[in-house]
Amino acid sequence: MPELSRRGKITVGVVAAVVIAMIGFTVGLLATRPDYPGENSADVGFARDMSAHHGQAVEMGMIAFQNATLPDVRTLGGDIAVTQEGQIGVMQAWLKQWGVGPNGTQPPMAWMPDGQRALNGNLMPGMATRDEIAKLKAAKGKDVDILFLQYMLRHHLGGIHMVDGVLSEHPTPEVKEMAETIKKNQSGEVVVMENLLKQLGAQPLN
Repeated sequence: MPELSRRGKITVGVVAAVVIAMIGFTVGLLATRPDYPGENSADVGFARDMSAHHGQAVEMGMIAFQNATLPDVRTLGGDIAVTQEGQIGVMQAWLKQWGVGPNGTQPPMAWMPDGQRALNGNLMPGMATRDEIAKLKAAKGKDVDILFLQYMLRHHLGGIHMVDGVLSEHPTPEVKEMAETIKKNQSGEVVVMENLLKQLGAQPLN
């Protein structure tokens, strides 16, 4: 009987050790599991909305790259299209990694305090209407350059407004870095576009 008791104690000790190890492993997994942004977070809303916002910039950039008359405008259009297409890819990869879909159920800009007040109908800040896009596509000669610069300048200023909105919400490090990069790039391009409009004898849109 004493021998059996010792075996029982050993068995109980082994089981207890295994249970403790499993608990420790599980706690460790929970502690190290990435804390991804949730469905209604500013990070997710920004990634979705900025992807759509960028999509229009890519469209307009390609029109300028193909049809503008000034080499500097064609180059700018191409640079914007390539840069923002790449950023769309990054943001879409985030959404997949975070386990959320590319589209949500909330309206645009709902992630940003008072964001919906900045909408023009259902268009996010600075975005062109489909009629304006059609006008840009149909334009010829110098009008392509002017319309592209006017629309894209307004588009960039709207995008910067969205960036400021997500930065005020204390986003994840990767979103913060992306937002700061967008603001830096687009702020520089705003100056370029203002100077090109002056060169063409045109003014920004009101």
